[in-house]
Amino acid sequence: MPVPSVDKPARKVPRMSSSSRPILFVSLPESGLFNPVQTIAGEFARRGVQDLWFATDEERRGDIEALADVSTVRFASLGDVVPELSALTWDEEVYAKVTGPKRFAAHAAVIRHTYDPALHVDKYRRLLEIVEKLEPALMVIESLTAYAIDIAITRRIPYVLVSPFLPSNYVTAYTPFTKAYTDPDFPVPHSGLSVHMTLRQRIENRLFRVRTLGIFLRPSMARVLKRDRRTRQQLGIAPEARRFLARIEHAELVVNGSLAELDYPFRAPDNMRMVGALIPPLPQAPEDEDVSGWLATHNSVIFVGLGTTTRLTSEQVRDMLTVARRLGNDHHILWKLPVEQQRLLPDEPLPENVRIESWVPSQLDVLAHPNVKAFLTHGGGNGFHEGLYFGKPMVIRPLWVDCYDQAVRGEDFGVSLTVDPHRGTGDDIFRALRRVLDEPSFSERAQHFGKVLRAAGGAAAATDLVLDLPALAS
Repeated sequence: MPVPSVDKPARKVPRMSSSSRPILFVSLPESGLFNPVQTIAGEFARRGVQDLWFATDEERRGDIEALADVSTVRFASLGDVVPELSALTWDEEVYAKVTGPKRFAAHAAVIRHTYDPALHVDKYRRLLEIVEKLEPALMVIESLTAYAIDIAITRRIPYVLVSPFLPSNYVTAYTPFTKAYTDPDFPVPHSGLSVHMTLRQRIENRLFRVRTLGIFLRPSMARVLKRDRRTRQQLGIAPEARRFLARIEHAELVVNGSLAELDYPFRAPDNMRMVGALIPPLPQAPEDEDVSGWLATHNSVIFVGLGTTTRLTSEQVRDMLTVARRLGNDHHILWKLPVEQQRLLPDEPLPENVRIESWVPSQLDVLAHPNVKAFLTHGGGNGFHEGLYFGKPMVIRPLWVDCYDQAVRGEDFGVSLTVDPHRGTGDDIFRALRRVLDEPSFSERAQHFGKVLRAAGGAAAATDLVLDLPALAS
């Protein structure tokens, strides 16, 4: 797909690691976690760095093998996806709980449904076999891949963490009495609270931590923790790996795909480097002339991309079509709507200004197009930063957990408006879209942050930092 607004970066001269041992990338398979690590691995391959490996679930084999460039990235399978850990396979009851309207209840539901370290034991063992075979000089690990961090700390393998979240989210404690890099009144991740709190909100924020601790004190969770301690002893995992900040303190480097300018003030760890959005070279899909041609013929397009996990109701789908009709022919909508959701479309012709695709080959190519004027998103960490990277003002309909954190910062920094996913109506979406389209300040602020994000260096800067580590000089 042609991308008129972004120049494809000049090809860098291949840069070799001086280490004779492999570099092993590891990530969970979910797109929001996997994509940033994949982008960095791709940059390594473009530079011709040798002996690259990527360990993740089997479903990502094709994505890894497609990274081949000046050098290749070899795939190491960690087996099939664990259904309990994938939002795409949750049943409707679980989905309703983890995306519910009450912020803490949804946060608690995510913990109760996913916090079972026993689900990761098979992945730990598979990865340990790979590590013992490869003896990597360095591991580059997605920040929530706990079993990989456990292995790196226990085996004393130098490692880099890659975090797609707001920088403060990764270093802020969820429970009281836990050492962290932010103070007790800093917004707790998943609370969706601004740093500008009323007294009532400060109390709510502190209670959020206390209530989270309470989850782990319940008998059912206490049994899980007891099993986890026993399993960790059996696996020989180093005791220090259990501490909240151990993952950061033991890391050679923490690469964060955001910027301090997009977060509230806090004290960052000495080994954290904020490199901005991790964007691969564009266009990603130069062959996609159908969508790119359509974008080129419409001067004002709203891209609706609510993520692969969002499950809309039939009423919400109809609301979106009503919004399109009210916007009229001055604005067109490109709506990425999964096939299973398209069954909710009414049995009538679509508005003339709407184009629905079950999948677009590259969301980045779409956002980069100059005719895309606004982005309606669920507010995930990647989508939020990608929208800003290309200078697009946003309307955020938060899905869950950290989406609310991105949404509140977007409002505070003047780049987005938020629509409540439970109480918000088609009227609310329409009014929010009209404001971000009609009020110049939203575009101006988004374009300002786009410049700052691009100047930070992204994947190229991250790769430079990793290649300069002492672990790769021996």
